[in-house]
Amino acid sequence: MTPVLSVSGLCKTFGRFTAVDDVTFAVAPGSSLGIVGESGSGKTTTARILVGLEQATSGEVLLDGEVLGERSGRRRRRALARKIQMIFQDPYLSFDPRQTIEQSIAEPLRLHFGLDSARRERRVAELLDQVGLSARNARSLPKELSGGQRQRAAIARALGIEPKVLVLDEAVAALDVSIQAQVLALLDEVRRETGISYVFVSHDLAVIRHITESAIVMRSGRVVESGGTEDVLRSPQHPYTRLLLDSVPAPGWDPARVARAKRELA
Repeated sequence: MTPVLSVSGLCKTFGRFTAVDDVTFAVAPGSSLGIVGESGSGKTTTARILVGLEQATSGEVLLDGEVLGERSGRRRRRALARKIQMIFQDPYLSFDPRQTIEQSIAEPLRLHFGLDSARRERRVAELLDQVGLSARNARSLPKELSGGQRQRAAIARALGIEPKVLVLDEAVAALDVSIQAQVLALLDEVRRETGISYVFVSHDLAVIRHITESAIVMRSGRVVESGGTEDVLRSPQHPYTRLLLDSVPAPGWDPARVARAKRELA
């Protein structure tokens, strides 16, 4: 099966600092890939390159058969947005605080599809229902919603554009555990219904295990391990992956041993 997203030899430098170093992976249509690593591993920079928020220093990103970066300008950015969307850890800053949630979801529908007001209203209602938000939520400003509700609204807005790929950068990290579970269940259901592909960026191995089918582990900008998610997490081959797993508190957990292993790896 031809990947919907293919990344080859991706590099990104900031001056003398290399944030992403020769990263390669592929995402099949309707599948979910996890990018795992600690802060500073390069996972968020990789995600930002995928959606055009950062420009790669070298390497290639192929999205739905098109090499990203070959075209520039407003038309190119709009075409890219139709194919790939991003959900941030805190979606609040991605909303216009003066617009209601309904208006925020409706605006991309006007921009990308040219829908008239009646059809936009019907489509917004469908999207809100899909993510479990009410008409009252629709009339609210972003500041009037809870974190979980804002995340659902961000998902609804992204899905309205009907992208091929949804990139989620620590999208449930700031939520309470019970709300995390609800959002993850929603994302799983949406993927089964629509066939969308996910790139899920997270430091949380439990989240990665739940929501993804394959995973790459990044350290200092490089991919140190990759494979099926269960294979990577059950039988890690790289010492760094084992360190990440050992760092999760569990019965018999020894923080001194974890600290020692981290020093040895460094």
